[in-house]
Amino acid sequence: MFSHDATLEFVYDDESRARVVAESVAREIGEIDDDRSQTTIDRNGDTIVLEIDARDVTALRAALNTWFSLLDVAERTATLGDRYAG
Repeated sequence: MFSHDATLEFVYDDESRARVVAESVAREIGEIDDDRSQTTIDRNGDTIVLEIDARDVTALRAALNTWFSLLDVAERTATLGDRYAG
Protein backbone atom coordinates (compact mmCIF):
# COMPACT_ATOMS: atom_id res chain seq x y z
CA MET A 1 0.00 0.00 0.00
CA PHE A 2 1.33 3.40 -0.99
CA SER A 3 0.75 6.12 1.59
CA HIS A 4 2.71 9.05 0.12
CA ASP A 5 2.30 10.67 -3.27
CA ALA A 6 3.29 13.65 -5.37
CA THR A 7 1.93 15.02 -8.62
CA LEU A 8 4.30 17.17 -10.64
CA GLU A 9 3.34 19.27 -13.65
CA PHE A 10 5.94 20.66 -16.06
CA VAL A 11 4.74 23.17 -18.65
CA TYR A 12 6.91 23.76 -21.72
CA ASP A 13 7.00 26.53 -24.31
CA ASP A 14 5.47 24.26 -26.91
CA GLU A 15 3.99 20.82 -27.41
CA SER A 16 7.00 19.62 -29.41
CA ARG A 17 9.43 20.18 -26.53
CA ALA A 18 7.06 18.51 -24.06
CA ARG A 19 6.77 15.50 -26.37
CA VAL A 20 10.57 15.13 -26.74
CA VAL A 21 11.15 15.37 -22.98
CA ALA A 22 8.25 13.04 -22.11
CA GLU A 23 9.35 10.41 -24.62
CA SER A 24 12.91 10.61 -23.33
CA VAL A 25 12.05 9.95 -19.69
CA ALA A 26 9.06 7.64 -20.29
CA ARG A 27 11.53 4.89 -21.17
CA GLU A 28 12.44 4.76 -17.47
CA ILE A 29 8.89 4.01 -16.29
CA GLY A 30 8.91 0.47 -14.99
CA GLU A 31 12.72 0.34 -14.96
CA ILE A 32 13.07 2.55 -11.88
CA ASP A 33 9.87 1.47 -10.12
CA ASP A 34 10.23 -1.01 -7.31
CA ASP A 35 8.21 -2.29 -4.36
CA ARG A 36 8.61 1.09 -2.60
CA SER A 37 7.56 3.52 -5.36
CA GLN A 38 5.70 3.64 -8.66
CA THR A 39 5.55 6.45 -11.22
CA THR A 40 3.29 7.25 -14.14
CA ILE A 41 3.80 9.88 -16.81
CA ASP A 42 1.25 11.57 -19.04
CA ARG A 43 1.51 14.41 -21.51
CA ASN A 44 -1.31 16.72 -22.48
CA GLY A 45 -0.17 19.20 -25.11
CA ASP A 46 2.64 21.28 -23.65
CA THR A 47 2.32 19.79 -20.14
CA ILE A 48 3.96 16.71 -18.65
CA VAL A 49 2.39 15.22 -15.52
CA LEU A 50 4.35 12.83 -13.30
CA GLU A 51 2.52 10.99 -10.53
CA ILE A 52 4.65 9.28 -7.92
CA ASP A 53 3.24 6.93 -5.28
CA ALA A 54 5.53 5.71 -2.50
CA ARG A 55 5.34 3.54 0.60
CA ASP A 56 7.26 6.00 2.77
CA VAL A 57 8.62 9.52 2.70
CA THR A 58 12.19 8.34 2.06
CA ALA A 59 11.12 6.44 -1.04
CA LEU A 60 9.12 9.46 -2.21
CA ARG A 61 12.13 11.75 -1.80
CA ALA A 62 14.37 9.31 -3.67
CA ALA A 63 11.87 9.03 -6.52
CA LEU A 64 11.47 12.81 -6.72
CA ASN A 65 15.24 13.30 -6.88
CA THR A 66 15.54 10.68 -9.60
CA TRP A 67 12.76 12.10 -11.77
CA PHE A 68 13.94 15.69 -11.36
CA SER A 69 17.40 14.59 -12.51
CA LEU A 70 16.03 12.64 -15.47
CA LEU A 71 13.87 15.55 -16.60
CA ASP A 72 16.76 17.98 -16.22
CA VAL A 73 19.01 15.84 -18.43
CA ALA A 74 16.26 15.42 -21.04
CA GLU A 75 15.60 19.17 -21.11
CA ARG A 76 19.29 20.06 -21.42
CA THR A 77 19.81 17.45 -24.14
CA ALA A 78 16.83 18.78 -26.11
CA THR A 79 18.21 22.32 -25.82
CA LEU A 80 21.61 21.19 -27.11
CA GLY A 81 19.91 19.31 -29.94
CA ASP A 82 18.05 22.46 -30.94
CA ARG A 83 21.24 24.51 -30.81
CA TYR A 84 23.16 22.15 -33.10
CA ALA A 85 20.27 21.37 -35.44
CA GLY A 86 19.74 25.02 -36.34
